[in-house]
Amino acid sequence: MESMIGEVGLVAVREEIARACRDAGRDPAAVTLVAISKTHGAGAIEPVIAAGQRIFGENRVQEAKAKWPPLMARHGGLQLHLVGALQSNKARDAVALFDAIHSVDRDSLAAALGKEIAAQGRQPLLFAEINTGAEAQKSGVLPGEADSFIAACRDRHGLSIAGLMCIPPYNEAPAPHFALTAKIAHRNGLKLLSMGMSADFPTAIAFGATHVRIGTAIFGARAPAS
Repeated sequence: MESMIGEVGLVAVREEIARACRDAGRDPAAVTLVAISKTHGAGAIEPVIAAGQRIFGENRVQEAKAKWPPLMARHGGLQLHLVGALQSNKARDAVALFDAIHSVDRDSLAAALGKEIAAQGRQPLLFAEINTGAEAQKSGVLPGEADSFIAACRDRHGLSIAGLMCIPPYNEAPAPHFALTAKIAHRNGLKLLSMGMSADFPTAIAFGATHVRIGTAIFGARAPAS
């Protein structure tokens, strides 16, 4: 049953991405699907890999460290993205394990990432996270501080910021938050936009999302945290 949920969900999500791209006049190849596998084990993930998905997202460094090296040893060509908050003291492990980090959100983390990228010679794709709703409980740079933060990442810490990530407030329409994120990206010369999850990714695609982070629509309800 676990495998059927993953395969059927993946097919449905791919079809919906293609439909949203057609509606927006965009090439579906310009949108990267990041399958969010947090809290799901190999039994749920491997059928999705078998169905052709190669890019996966995790929320926590420790969970990913425990789960993904064996999967990567068994399957070639996988990419792993960190989409959750990152503690500065986990920067070394994050740079070593992940191909992309979507949650660069403060100066201390930027400094730690810059140090580890230089030391390890790895260059994960980096997204600055924007807290578009200015929500106190969420991480992310406030929109009014985004330009200066992106400049500091580049100039002070030597980071190559490739794009922006946002998570709109749960109880608000997502479109204005996607539009704001796209506007900040455009004025900073950033090409990538990580925005859109299971409930709102067609809207995100309409506003230019290049990476959509989809878990529930592929894997079903989240597995209980261990």
